[in-house]
Amino acid sequence: ALVRGAGHASEQSAPRPVRVAIITVSDTRRGADDSSGALAERLLVQSGIKVVARAWVRDEIAPIRRAVRTALARRAVDAVLLTGGTGVAPRDVTPEAVEPLLERRLPGFGERFRALSWASVGAAAWLSRAGAGVARGRLVVYLPGSSGAVRQALESLLIPELVHVVRLLGRFQP
Repeated sequence: ALVRGAGHASEQSAPRPVRVAIITVSDTRRGADDSSGALAERLLVQSGIKVVARAWVRDEIAPIRRAVRTALARRAVDAVLLTGGTGVAPRDVTPEAVEPLLERRLPGFGERFRALSWASVGAAAWLSRAGAGVARGRLVVYLPGSSGAVRQALESLLIPELVHVVRLLGRFQP
């Protein structure tokens, strides 16, 4: 799978497609109503990335954490992408659910996402708690639930570096 990149290792072809599990965190958006999860899947697949699982969970710590652990337990999963629950409302608990599972945080992801978001949402960009890290040797990324945020994060940050980070994490080893 060849993935667009910034002219370095991310442009190298991978020995197989990167495999991603998508988890939508929402009390209301499931199945056909999950436009952000569907958009994430479409953008990933168009980039040569394979979506190996989709899940929907309520905005509650235990179900979110269970869904991430389930995805990480699958050998075929290289990365886990969550959408939703990253704001400041009382039910937005995705970071609280995910961060204890991370062995290493990647603060640059959230920092850059918020900086990019400034152009489209202005000062509200700092209200996002989007982030990324490594758990069980896999990339875990958690994004807002809006389609605009998902598109921006995937096109500008995640897709251009996904093959590179999966390679760095040793996921392409035989």
